[in-house]
Amino acid sequence: MIKPAKNLNRVKEEIKNFYKQDVFVHVNLGRNKTAEFTGKLTGVYPALFTVLPDDKNYRGKTSYSYSEILCGNVQICARKNS
Repeated sequence: MIKPAKNLNRVKEEIKNFYKQDVFVHVNLGRNKTAEFTGKLTGVYPALFTVLPDDKNYRGKTSYSYSEILCGNVQICARKNS
């Protein structure tokens, strides 16, 4: 099955929909290492977006570019409230 083509503008629109919401982030760090955390999407900018993690081990915000989502290195989705 062929994946539907995504472009940068579509990715930006999807991220804007998560603004000020709780999200789940999965980051591929390379060499079979990954990081997963929950947080709040606090900033949406022209070149990147920022997430404030709920975990106290993270100091400050984390930022990611839209191209990282396009390449599959970062995955973000809405956190389900339970």
